[in-house]
Amino acid sequence: MRTPLFLLIVSLTAASATAQEYIVPKTEWGVPNFHGVWRHATIMPFERPVELAEKRAYTEEEALGLEGAVQQKFDEANEPLSPDRAPPEVGTALPSLGNYDLFWREDAKFIPTIDGEFRTSAITYPNNGRMPERVAGFSDSLRAQRARQPRSSDGPEGRGLGERCLLNGNFGSPVMRPSIYNSLLTFNQSPGYISITTEMAHDTRIVKITDEHNSAAAAHRKWMGDSIGRWEGETLIVETKYFNSWQTMYGIPTDNLTVIETFRRDSNNKMIYGFTVNDPTVFTSEFSGEYALSRIDEEIYEYACHEGNYGMTGILGGARRLEQLGLEP
Repeated sequence: MRTPLFLLIVSLTAASATAQEYIVPKTEWGVPNFHGVWRHATIMPFERPVELAEKRAYTEEEALGLEGAVQQKFDEANEPLSPDRAPPEVGTALPSLGNYDLFWREDAKFIPTIDGEFRTSAITYPNNGRMPERVAGFSDSLRAQRARQPRSSDGPEGRGLGERCLLNGNFGSPVMRPSIYNSLLTFNQSPGYISITTEMAHDTRIVKITDEHNSAAAAHRKWMGDSIGRWEGETLIVETKYFNSWQTMYGIPTDNLTVIETFRRDSNNKMIYGFTVNDPTVFTSEFSGEYALSRIDEEIYEYACHEGNYGMTGILGGARRLEQLGLEP
């Protein structure tokens, strides 16, 4: 009996797909190998633009158009300035150069695919791709909490954590987000542990492979929280909670925050990083999403945060001088 042609084609296609399935490399102790340096960069925003509503992904044509526009903007910004250009008019704002020009910045110029989609935002749930509404009364409690904190000019404790070189944003702490420069992450593994070191400010988070948090974690409240991990098949699932009370996530307190992260290799050069955020004292529901990390053959060099850091001394010294003069800093 002859096999129908369409069944043969289906069978061959399935066999070909199986043969091409990605085989995740393993460590000597048999778990997926994440070791190496990964770039965390994309032009995909964390939250979806409001006008896109529930549009989860761009078409390939739309994605290429966005990438082309970003490249064009980069090329225009990289054009040399004419020495004969006229000075800016009095009373007008100066060009938005900031303190990081293109020499420092390492902006992404692409949208990496995730499960074949050109995502419109990192957040995929709620379906509008945006963080949920805050619970009733949250704004009042946040204002009260901030009122109890030192003023920014009172002393070092009133300055930002990044300015004090203690913790630099959410580049290594959950939820890990891309940076405009120093966007590399180094993963190191040993039996029972995995560490993630950020190029930005050189923060290192250590994830212990275990089922339970340390009994002292709730009291110690470490920077970046207490992270524990477990393997489900070839996916690493990390739960982080018990954050230091001085730490915030995008300006939001982390006292009751729990973040679940997932890490899975999609190919030799791509890792899918997922996150789910839950804090019933802040958000009306949880939210979740994904980023794609790209493996590269580069090293991470030291980020000497405090080297030549005279800004804080100047700010606080100026505030003390104003106080001596009887003025409000």
